[in-house]
Amino acid sequence: MIVAKRKQKAGVPPSLEDILLNFQKEQEKALGVDQENKSQWFDPVPHPFLAKDKSTTTLLFGGLTMAHDYLVEAALKGLGYRVQHMECPDNESLRYGKEFGNRGQCNPTYFTVGNLIKYLHNLRDVEGKSKEEIIGNYLFVTSGSCGPCRFGAYVTEYRKALRDAGFEGFRVLLFQQTDGLKQATGSESALKLDTPFFISLLKAVLLGDILNALAYRIRPYEVEAGSTDAALERCKQYIYEALSERKRLRPALIRCRRELQTVRVDRTRVKPKVCIIGEFWAMTTEGDGNYQLQRFLEREGAEVEVQSLTVWILFLIWAGRFDTLKRIPLRVADSGKYGLKGKHPFLHLRMLGLADRVLRVTFQTYAKIIGLYHYHLPNMEEIARVAHEHYNNHLRGGEGHMEVGKLILNVVKRKVNMTISVKPFGCMPSSGVSDGVQSLITEKYPDAIFLPIETTGDGAINVYSRVQMMLFKAKQAAQKEFDEALLKKGLTVEQLQKKKGRLKSACPLQTSRHVVACTAANQVYGVSRFYNGLSLRRNHESIQRI
Repeated sequence: MIVAKRKQKAGVPPSLEDILLNFQKEQEKALGVDQENKSQWFDPVPHPFLAKDKSTTTLLFGGLTMAHDYLVEAALKGLGYRVQHMECPDNESLRYGKEFGNRGQCNPTYFTVGNLIKYLHNLRDVEGKSKEEIIGNYLFVTSGSCGPCRFGAYVTEYRKALRDAGFEGFRVLLFQQTDGLKQATGSESALKLDTPFFISLLKAVLLGDILNALAYRIRPYEVEAGSTDAALERCKQYIYEALSERKRLRPALIRCRRELQTVRVDRTRVKPKVCIIGEFWAMTTEGDGNYQLQRFLEREGAEVEVQSLTVWILFLIWAGRFDTLKRIPLRVADSGKYGLKGKHPFLHLRMLGLADRVLRVTFQTYAKIIGLYHYHLPNMEEIARVAHEHYNNHLRGGEGHMEVGKLILNVVKRKVNMTISVKPFGCMPSSGVSDGVQSLITEKYPDAIFLPIETTGDGAINVYSRVQMMLFKAKQAAQKEFDEALLKKGLTVEQLQKKKGRLKSACPLQTSRHVVACTAANQVYGVSRFYNGLSLRRNHESIQRI
């Protein structure tokens, strides 16, 4: 008891706090957790991915939508890598994850860890590759945490599960939002994180977003079942070839537009528009991880609006600008005349602003070529402003304030008829929003039809039942919008059916201007404007002939 002994020498008896503090230090030394000599634990890559291994090593990855994974594979192949994207995780992946993973993990971890182990088992047991060959010639690239949850231990959970599954030493590279790839990236590394690398990945992400947006816009209204998916498969092949062979994208995108124009649609069908938000993996995956929610909603007669990866990138750019602006006045904490000493904050702000602009322009350029018209990326400042009153913009777990902002704007601007927040069971960032803050939002905006659901890998029937009950309300809201549109424009359903084939919006790539959420109701407003103008023109021509 160092402090107590010093006070005893000075004739001052030690206090209870001094005694407890010295006891704590003695116990820390005895247990090997001495705070004075502590060092940060780091889980290293078993062996690095070096340039000499590039031609023999296959990069495995997955976790996004199937369109994104497929196109990212093409982009990396175009850079000279051997790449293989894995299939969407299913319930068999979940079984592997629960067998070899730690107890109490979140849904994304079980599904993605299990999906990797399932793939490696197939390499070993079906294709006949040895354990040494798999460990030496394959590695997996995965994303890191997006919030303060168990997902933060993602890479370590992978290695633990791989070790228990018989693949100890298998390489897992962690890609963090801010730190890049956690492995050796020096001159000998095979992964060159240079400008061509990030540009190729960005192209794949943007094009994946555009194809997904087109799919969910066209498929609910297709006349011939399966025609949209067939056209999109051909589109993905065209883009895959262009990315993998580093060809010009424009010819491939034009071919995609021609393919999609062959799909016949009927947008007079009244369908509620449903927006899916929530935890990143749960709302992105298209498999059993979220009970195939997107396809289920479409089978139940809804039009689905999914979130794009581009929006997430825009959010990261916004967060960088927001944090920089907040830190500039902190001259004491950050030093320097404008704070952030040695960081050039104003140059950093200009670069982030330029990145935002370039991203939006590139997205819209690709979108217009391929035929995704009237698709607007969200205003991140607007989302932050409307959410700030209810959720602090400084909080960054999961999607931060975006879940709150998206729900408010969905209601105020009549973007959708229903909003679903999907997240893994116990997801702290998303559950705290959807089960807490959003209850206040739905009271403040009573027109909001909002449903939070949690995924556990089982209980699909319960989830489907809850979705169906709320979807019934959304269908009523969509029908009401449709009926009001017919009444305002003086049309009947029969008249609409007769005129629909002669409108531009009968083309799968054309949409009517946004008035309300329901696409069929917007179609009515478009029909009225078109035919009013047509009638006036015919009357004018008749008068001229007389």
